[in-house]
Amino acid sequence: MVHHAIDSEATAARRLRFGIVLLPNFTLTAFSGFVDLLRLASDEGDMSRPVRCSWTIVGENLVPVRASCGIQITPWTTFDDAEAFDYVVIVGGLLHSGPPASDATLSFIRAMAETPATLVGLCTGAFALARAGVMTGYRICVSWFHYWDFVERFPHVDERDLVADRLFVIDRRRITCSGGRASIDVAAAILLRHVEATIVRKALRILLVDDAQKGNAPQPHPPGLEPATHPKVRRAILLMEQHVGQPLSLPDLAHRLDVSVRQLERLFTTETGKSPGAYARQIRIRMASWLLTSSDRTVADIASSCGFSDASHLGREFRKEFGESPNEYRTTRLPNAHEALLGTPEAELPLADEYVEAPVRQLRSEPNRLR
Repeated sequence: MVHHAIDSEATAARRLRFGIVLLPNFTLTAFSGFVDLLRLASDEGDMSRPVRCSWTIVGENLVPVRASCGIQITPWTTFDDAEAFDYVVIVGGLLHSGPPASDATLSFIRAMAETPATLVGLCTGAFALARAGVMTGYRICVSWFHYWDFVERFPHVDERDLVADRLFVIDRRRITCSGGRASIDVAAAILLRHVEATIVRKALRILLVDDAQKGNAPQPHPPGLEPATHPKVRRAILLMEQHVGQPLSLPDLAHRLDVSVRQLERLFTTETGKSPGAYARQIRIRMASWLLTSSDRTVADIASSCGFSDASHLGREFRKEFGESPNEYRTTRLPNAHEALLGTPEAELPLADEYVEAPVRQLRSEPNRLR
């Protein structure tokens, strides 16, 4: 009886139609999380019938597309044969391995932008949307991990339209997502536009997700200084990380977070025991210390990259923090760094987090060194 009722309901109200494009080396988590929420919300229980919504994997041809983990998925239909969609979802992944989105894929994206469909970019799918030229005038959400990759590839994009401190952004008929588990949150936000909230909550519970995050929830903070729990402070720290080379003024930072300067100062003192300025200074010093032992760049170059006026400015701040000059720091620590990489006994190796923290920061601060 229940099945007949839902089938009748679907006949009366047209189901949502999702077209999904998988880019080379796409991220499986972003794809599967998004589709699984559609699947579970589409039907009763976990029966998985495309009743309330349907999804179609679309591609340039029917050749399997390889995910970054090696799993391959074959498109169900081609761009030429694709039906009309309500949402067209572009699932990205690795940026530095394999071919980018093909010309045919970019043409398909442009064609879909001319229809009533809403375009969705998951993970680095936002890069393909930007390459296709369909994001002009729209806000774009990217992961903090790929912020500088995006800035380098699309220097014409207004910095005010680039968001890397939130999980996802919905801007009219464009939706972009930082990736990972946030793809589930995006799917939930889309479904809540069209179906009852109880249906979406049911799907989330089956996936063992307590509740969907809103778009303005902060992205998980990268490894670094003392953690913060307040979302405004976490977003502020992410903004500091993103603008380490050109630090934001305190009023500008507060404006971006929609709080007063005084409120932001109180939040930082409560959460970290430091003022916003002191916290930002430590981020820049920490970045400089990493670059000193992981690259052969000059002190002047590192100073410029980390937001200091010159090498002397960096030297003064560095002495306050470490009690030695940048050159002394590099000389005393560089041999130890080489030993750790070339064969220090396991018992003497640093914890994994100590290795993870610095390369992540270097990747975001030195985009040119990745090419």
